[in-house]
Amino acid sequence: MLAFKPEDHLQLVEREEIDDEEDLFEAIDKLITHGINAGDVKKLQDAGIYTCNGLMMHTKKNLTGIKGLSEAKVEKICEAAEKIVNFGYITGSEALLKRKAVVRITTGSQALDELLGGGIETSAITEAFGEFRSGKTQLAHTLCVSTQLPASMKGGNGKVAYIDTEGTFRPDRVVPIAERFGMDAGAVLDNIIYARAYTYEHQYNLLLGLAAKMAEEPFRLLIVDSVIALFRVDFTGRGELADRQQKLAQMLSRLIKIAEEFNVAVYMTNQVIADPGGGVFISDPKKPAGGHVLAHAATIRLMFRKGKGEQRVCKVFDAPNLPESEAVFQITAGGIADAKD
Repeated sequence: MLAFKPEDHLQLVEREEIDDEEDLFEAIDKLITHGINAGDVKKLQDAGIYTCNGLMMHTKKNLTGIKGLSEAKVEKICEAAEKIVNFGYITGSEALLKRKAVVRITTGSQALDELLGGGIETSAITEAFGEFRSGKTQLAHTLCVSTQLPASMKGGNGKVAYIDTEGTFRPDRVVPIAERFGMDAGAVLDNIIYARAYTYEHQYNLLLGLAAKMAEEPFRLLIVDSVIALFRVDFTGRGELADRQQKLAQMLSRLIKIAEEFNVAVYMTNQVIADPGGGVFISDPKKPAGGHVLAHAATIRLMFRKGKGEQRVCKVFDAPNLPESEAVFQITAGGIADAKD
């Protein structure tokens, strides 16, 4: 009988954890109860910091850069935040329980879902790279709808934010996909917030402004299509490469923080570059743009390529918990679906 006790205890914790799923982040307003001035909290919100978790993701040097916050105030704010959020060590078992909050959003294709271990993960960055017409933006449009499905239908039960740098978002494309999943197209489109970015600075500012929206409403997906395009335009030549990579790293860091702070899935598309040094033995010497900075930031990297006709192939290029294998899917009027032989 004694042998079962730890098991029972574990299940209890698990149940509590599921009930507390709503409190994934602590609102910044809680600082007021710990003796922080409401005016200072307002300054943090104006700087795009809406949760205590988000606050702990900023360096003190960053925080003192906010107008009206002295070093002494920042020290006090950080001390108060540390009391609210545990940012120390946790055990492996607790980390496993935390992973239970991760939602997997269906891609619309069962084969692709199986390849990804259930779908696109929240609290992680999924990067899809490939040539034009390989299905990256089609998957983005399908996810716009599937994220809004209830959890029982392998959806995310939340809203979608879409940052478009290439002008490829088509609301009329979302309509037939919504119909395929049996959803009201008008309601689906109302739950998508969309922004078109024209410069890399604009793109970064749009990410900063997202925190306010995500703290108020249940978002489950952020799409950036494509992450690199504006950096390739705004920075030219080798002389600006180091600067470009640093700015790119800052933006990717922001994406990782959004993913973890609000438990949203980040899906970003990436372009490919020709690799002249790719060697004679590689039939198709192309590699993803963005270099090592982008490679290390993405949690899961997927390589898309064209198959025959409407078929596309997705290969797991790099992932911490998935084997390197492939899945074939098809682009249909209703979005991404399983390939028909």
